[in-house]
Amino acid sequence: MEPKAYDAVLLASFGGPEGQDDVIPFLRNVTRGRGIPDERLEEVSHHYRAFGGVSPINGQNRELKASLEAELDARGIELPIYWGNRNWDPYIPETLQRMYDDGHRRVLMVTTSAYSCYSSCRQYREDIGVALTETGLAGRLEVDKVRQYFDHPGFVEPFVEGTTAGLAQVREALDAVDGSRDSEIRVLFATHSIPTRDAEAAGRSGSEPRRFEGGSAYVAQHLANARAIMQAVAGGSDAADLGWDLVYQSRSGAPHVPWLEPDINDHLEAIAAGDGDGPSVKGVVIVPLGFVSDHMEVAWDLDTEALETCEKLGIQAVRVPTPGVHGKFVAGLVDLIRERTSEETVADRPHVTDLGPWYDVCRPGCCENFRGAKPVIAEAGVELAGAGAGAGAAPGEQDES
Repeated sequence: MEPKAYDAVLLASFGGPEGQDDVIPFLRNVTRGRGIPDERLEEVSHHYRAFGGVSPINGQNRELKASLEAELDARGIELPIYWGNRNWDPYIPETLQRMYDDGHRRVLMVTTSAYSCYSSCRQYREDIGVALTETGLAGRLEVDKVRQYFDHPGFVEPFVEGTTAGLAQVREALDAVDGSRDSEIRVLFATHSIPTRDAEAAGRSGSEPRRFEGGSAYVAQHLANARAIMQAVAGGSDAADLGWDLVYQSRSGAPHVPWLEPDINDHLEAIAAGDGDGPSVKGVVIVPLGFVSDHMEVAWDLDTEALETCEKLGIQAVRVPTPGVHGKFVAGLVDLIRERTSEETVADRPHVTDLGPWYDVCRPGCCENFRGAKPVIAEAGVELAGAGAGAGAAPGEQDES
């Protein structure tokens, strides 16, 4: 897409509860349209309950927004940043209305999801399309988005630093125990599991001829990033011989529906036992490669469940930080904004894998929504209906499933 004179930035994220009373209403929003009763939601709310009903994600987005504002200000870029969530206050429809009321007409969206699949990209584009249509802002407020930034150096380099530090910590811990060798250390790159069907549709449309490693852009992007990180960590050192794996976490939904595997806890059990050949693994570095910040899937699924599995198996383990508000990540997001703005355009589009840089505008039907088509932005050949196309809807009333 050609650069434009944007007048505001939308930081869009998933959202999370901020107290015990918020947990069930939040989970209703997340699962809306699936017919899941509150009794079942209460059964799956335990990880939020264990943290006082508060997800870290909203607090981290407040920090990220403030850091982005400071970075823009330091560069002399006058673009206000607004924050809107998919599933909790501040909701995206309200935020778009506020942006319009404040006089903004051309908005660039940055999401807190880096990879290509329905829930990481298309669903955000649908959230905007539905919100613009239902609030009557379609044709009056223009919203585009930055490219998926999975292999932008600003996202990847904090993981390189964290993996390097994590390896040093695990080696030190193992030396204190029995002087284990690097052959008994494994780096596990963890990301959110998604249904296999969604994975196969990731990064593809009906006219998309590309074929991806692992049968999916989502899988291929993670594998390519993991290799780039391991190469950077090695830097000619003995870390070049370290083993690594891509593992998945946070599976949900019906048990008969296939999702990406292996699950991190199952994989820990396997490598602790030697997995059929080679030495058993005694130390792991867990890299939350699929996540921008330390939100609930990191705090519970990794810091609680996976580390408890490691303790049970006698594995020395370190979990690497997510990019969060790391200076390189914040600067990288501002660089992504500058790629698209006509006044501050940068021609270089850095990427650390051969898969990038990813697209500004998706092909028609990319990362297909198997529940049915919705209004969508940032898609070739798609134009939303003009103002007045739909009545305003209360925040959260659209199907967020």
